[in-house]
Amino acid sequence: MKTQTPSPAPAKAPAPKKKSSGGLNPAFVIPVLLLIGILTYMFVFGDGSHFQEGDNTKEPLPGDYFGTVYKGGFIVPILFTCFLTVLVFSIERFITIGRANGSGSIDDFVRKIKSQLDRNEVAAAIQECDRQKGSIGNVVKTALLKYQQLATDPELNKEQKLVALQKEVEEATTLELPMLEKNLTIIATLASVSTLIALLGTVLGMIRAFAAMGATGQPDTAALSTGISEALVNTALGIGTAAIATIMYSYFTSRIDVLTYNIDEIGLSIQQNFAAHY
Repeated sequence: MKTQTPSPAPAKAPAPKKKSSGGLNPAFVIPVLLLIGILTYMFVFGDGSHFQEGDNTKEPLPGDYFGTVYKGGFIVPILFTCFLTVLVFSIERFITIGRANGSGSIDDFVRKIKSQLDRNEVAAAIQECDRQKGSIGNVVKTALLKYQQLATDPELNKEQKLVALQKEVEEATTLELPMLEKNLTIIATLASVSTLIALLGTVLGMIRAFAAMGATGQPDTAALSTGISEALVNTALGIGTAAIATIMYSYFTSRIDVLTYNIDEIGLSIQQNFAAHY
């Protein structure tokens, strides 16, 4: 009597997957940006040419915004660092996500793959993935290679093959997509932290302004204007940085969502095509 094994033999190992670029290392980049922020604050905005009598301890020249920003105090270089961090990682994510999309239009790629799968032209679909490249091309190619392998595997039944194919798509997506979200948490964090740092600078500036009034019992115009200037400069820098960080984070997450949706759409088409032909 012919016996049947209770569980299928393990499927062959899939082709090696190509991981996305890890991107910039925040532990290295942020200290460098902090140093740049401090040097810019000290030697560019704090240059004597922006102040009366060439002395940065004096009042800024009328209409000189560099000197005004310098008077924002020690919180300013921290806010500079926040702004530069948002700028650098936004550029880095823009490049990384752009590469993940591949060399052509994603919509055209999705249509071509679905059309080729409808005609059961798996080999042609794999070639299309090689031309597209990027994360979406890597994920789809990995799924199609598994598709070819399962099509000739006599040890698994149809249900088991569909489960294995679905698992392959999920694993390939897990390897590719998380790298696209790397460093986005930094941008999201700075969207709120920049505002809090700016609020700290604003409070310190107002403390200085009111302390100048209370020291002598009479308004000290110079000290009062310095304190208010410090408060407003920090407020402006913090709000501006937070606004840019919020916009960039929303933009990048929406692009990643579109990419994920397209991968899910093709993955579903691959499974439906396999079920129809095998």
